[in-house]
Amino acid sequence: MNEHELLNLYRGELVENVIPFWEAHSIDRECGGFFTCLDRDGSVYSTDKYMWLQGRAVYMWSQLHRHIDPTRGWLEHARRGAAFLRDHGRDPATGRVYFSLNRQGQPLHIQRKIYSEVFYVLAMCEMFTSTGQAEFLDEAQEVFWLTYDLWRHPEKLGRPQLAGTPRLCTLADPMVFLSMIEALRPATGDARYDDIAAEMQAATLRHIRPDRRMVLENVTPDGAELDTPRGRLLSPGHAIEMGWFLLHHALHLNDATLTRQSLEIIEWSFERGWDDQFGGLFYFLDAAGRPPLQLEWSMKLWWPATEALYATLLAWKVSGQGPGQKFLAMHERIRQWSWQHFRDETHGEWFGYLDRQGHPTHQLKGGEWKGFFHLPRALLLMVRLLGQ
Repeated sequence: MNEHELLNLYRGELVENVIPFWEAHSIDRECGGFFTCLDRDGSVYSTDKYMWLQGRAVYMWSQLHRHIDPTRGWLEHARRGAAFLRDHGRDPATGRVYFSLNRQGQPLHIQRKIYSEVFYVLAMCEMFTSTGQAEFLDEAQEVFWLTYDLWRHPEKLGRPQLAGTPRLCTLADPMVFLSMIEALRPATGDARYDDIAAEMQAATLRHIRPDRRMVLENVTPDGAELDTPRGRLLSPGHAIEMGWFLLHHALHLNDATLTRQSLEIIEWSFERGWDDQFGGLFYFLDAAGRPPLQLEWSMKLWWPATEALYATLLAWKVSGQGPGQKFLAMHERIRQWSWQHFRDETHGEWFGYLDRQGHPTHQLKGGEWKGFFHLPRALLLMVRLLGQ
């Protein structure tokens, strides 16, 4: 496909297949917020609401309003979702963001992780960008600094460091800080975000092993490896996502060395993660080729595929027509496999969970982990990239 054909394909998939499914089935017009536990046909099978998915949905509806069509009422969806988040999403005593609420907004669970806070920040920052209302930016920054403090002091999350437990740093943490800073930096002009971005860049690069062409999910604080299943864990889709996060950061800095490193990460992770026998990207691998402990290691999930779609397209555009051809070939490989296996021709949207051969293991379109985010975000990013 040429660029014009890809642009039409991805815009059509976003506007005609993905957005209508979530707009028809996910919006709770009675209590506010969004349903994410949706069966194949969009019917709701649980009304519990997961805060990180609520924040992601607010972010997406606002982004779509700004970049696709400001006349479709999508900002109103984002406003109502943001109101639900602000009314119910945070613990009044600590300021932390709950992990899940019931339909009416009563808290069900709070995690000993920072990711609900991360997507609260992204939602509020995006609402400020769309509306210009300063209270959204104020809250985004308040929760960001709370999240940064929790990251630096994980004992505040209720995660004790037991005597025999090695201290490990997970790749997800510096990644999500880079994503928050990418949103906050232009909105605030605060130089402190540049300093933290540099800190997170360094933390991310400690996971990279260029000599072995791989990205480890977990390393010690100084970047050393542990010869354990957790220490050898690879997540190809996650590494690919990290690659394009870093590439965005590199382009912002105009850093040629970091740009090269980011492109290499995308290339290594795609090729290592690709299943030569059945196609698609493995969910988890072991760096030493040993058995991964995760029983779902060989499954094919929607979100690594969507991250690979955008990352390879971006890498192609950044690399140029000659050197970038290998990335375009990767892009075509994952696009064809995804269109064949993930798309639901009957009810719209994509299946989220496939077995190794590419058959759906679950009929659901959303749940506790899958919501209105990875797929529409990738499609929107590709539409914007191809439409430039």
